[in-house]
Amino acid sequence: MVDALVFHVLLLLGLLGLCMLLYELWPWLQAKVGQAHRQPARQAKRCAKARKPFAGLTHKPLCDACQHATEPRQQAPFALPPPLTYTRGRRRTIDMQQHFCPDQDCSYYGWVGRGNIRANGHPGGRPWRQLQCVACHTSFQETHGTPLHGKRVPAEFLVRVIACLAEGLGIRGTARVFEVDPNTVLHWLVEVADHAAAFSQYCLHDLRVTQVQLDERFALLSAVKAWEVSDVEAIQRLSRSPHWVWGAIDPVIRLLLALDVGDRTLEMAQRLVHQVVQVLAPDGVPLFLTDGFREYTTAWVAHFGQWVQPPRRQATGPAPKPRWMPLPRLHYAQVVKQYRRRRLVGVRHRVVFGTLAGVTRVLATQGWQINTAFIERVNLTIPFGQKTQPHHFRRAYGPAMPARLRPHQRWACAMPSCLSKQKIVQPCGQHVDQGLQGSAHRS
Repeated sequence: MVDALVFHVLLLLGLLGLCMLLYELWPWLQAKVGQAHRQPARQAKRCAKARKPFAGLTHKPLCDACQHATEPRQQAPFALPPPLTYTRGRRRTIDMQQHFCPDQDCSYYGWVGRGNIRANGHPGGRPWRQLQCVACHTSFQETHGTPLHGKRVPAEFLVRVIACLAEGLGIRGTARVFEVDPNTVLHWLVEVADHAAAFSQYCLHDLRVTQVQLDERFALLSAVKAWEVSDVEAIQRLSRSPHWVWGAIDPVIRLLLALDVGDRTLEMAQRLVHQVVQVLAPDGVPLFLTDGFREYTTAWVAHFGQWVQPPRRQATGPAPKPRWMPLPRLHYAQVVKQYRRRRLVGVRHRVVFGTLAGVTRVLATQGWQINTAFIERVNLTIPFGQKTQPHHFRRAYGPAMPARLRPHQRWACAMPSCLSKQKIVQPCGQHVDQGLQGSAHRS
């Protein structure tokens, strides 16, 4: 009993001594901790250096999209054919001004509104009219050049199927809902994607914009390797693989210029920039705003660059080699975000090409600052994510299909809107591949 009492007394005295020691050393410890916190700030300030100007490149950056670019779009012939008017017979009541002759040997090929197309009834009691060119006597259906051509199902049925795919329902799920074969749904998806690409190419070209925002966002897509599986195996193998959704928008008029899917690499950055350049006017160089992804710099220099001969530094010796430099009128700024433990802790702006005054002058017309808020909002609002997770792609936008369909994934958003009876003019766009026609097969 006595030993326990002595032990407790000694323990109490030790605790009192420890408290007095901490009381005496507390100011000294607080000073040391404050000095340690101030030290990194001084180091960061000492390490901060002025950003060096772009020194140029000794070779022009290569862009695979530019090397494998398709042939330029065919233009309508310059010889305008005379309009055809008819004064005899019954007055025409069906408007055929938006159709053209599909025969390339016809002098009216590619021209609309010339009066050479007339309606020729409904052969076989079918819902679509048969049209005829009075110049070459070529007959064709009203749906020629559209995804509705050659289909044995009602147009409303095909529109509902494509709308389900665009809203996120998978190929097999859509096939079960509408009781059709999955291969038929896949073929319809191919045709509509091709038509949507042609529709976008026909409508978006020679745009004059003042600024463009680009951004990429992580998503989950279903895809398979290139040309290694058939159509049936592609539907069955819905393997998940990480991809990024790339987008570009004109924030002034809220126009989506490009949308693509791929990894976060230099190749994808160049492909997105290439798509943006294709829809811009040839002499247009707007202000470009992106995040801090470094590969954008090489992509912009590849498409908006020129060879510049540096001045001599000395009177004798060989002349310096030419440098590939960005165009003087190119303005490009980045929004660099700093994260710590997956949380945003800071945002800073960086002008890569051009001057801060030039960037500010472009943004001052709208009263804005350097930001990528519009394209980031588009990434969250475009319906390619699930309702609970808008940052994930739905399977309809990345279906398991061969790689020949992969370039058309970005056109999935425009699928329902492109199913119109009006076909794309051949000299200015592309026709749908008539070899990929499907019909409803009961499963």
